[in-house]
Amino acid sequence: MSDSDDDVPTLSAHTLAALQEFYHETRTRPDQDRMESDPFAVGAVEEDWRMSQFWYSDETAALLAEEVVREAGEGGRIACVSAPSVYQKLKQGVVDGSDRVSAFVLEYDRRFATYADDFIFYDYNEPLSLPSSVAPQSFDIVLADPPYLSEECLSKVAKTIKYLSKGKVLLCTGAIMENVAKELLDVKMCSFLPKHNRNLSNEFRCFINYPSSLLWS
Repeated sequence: MSDSDDDVPTLSAHTLAALQEFYHETRTRPDQDRMESDPFAVGAVEEDWRMSQFWYSDETAALLAEEVVREAGEGGRIACVSAPSVYQKLKQGVVDGSDRVSAFVLEYDRRFATYADDFIFYDYNEPLSLPSSVAPQSFDIVLADPPYLSEECLSKVAKTIKYLSKGKVLLCTGAIMENVAKELLDVKMCSFLPKHNRNLSNEFRCFINYPSSLLWS
């Protein structure tokens, strides 16, 4: 057998491009072993921009998780509406008191069904189409992050929030939605500036309808 380069198999340009694309995808996909060992890590489920998914930074997810635990109280129930990264942080066990509350994630993305009974399928276009097991005013606090910055989307999500919450609301959305949020949910903008893993072009803020030493500071 010859050792010359002429005998070394070569790839066509098309095949080489396909292999490069595959290599890129495998490098950018979440590590499967990591997902299996830490399914509640923020980012364990990769963002899908087609569903307007932008996960919070680990620090923001932790602070919001701390806030809802404190406001829910011991034995409280927390609804995370289109905010899976806060739900994940609650389930990591790193937030004091998170083991003494119940948290649920309401999501359109069925990849989060891996969280079993904690997952509730949710389509904001049908804001009150929820399982019969989800009773009205059954959550001590509702944290919601509407997927789109539009009055139409926020109006529908607001119906869900009002159905779920006993009173306390923590809304995370663009600053441009301030007036609409005030009108729909009687919430006020906080001084706290939430951050995402990816920089967003729109200024993002939190809005609440209760006193908070954590988010006002």
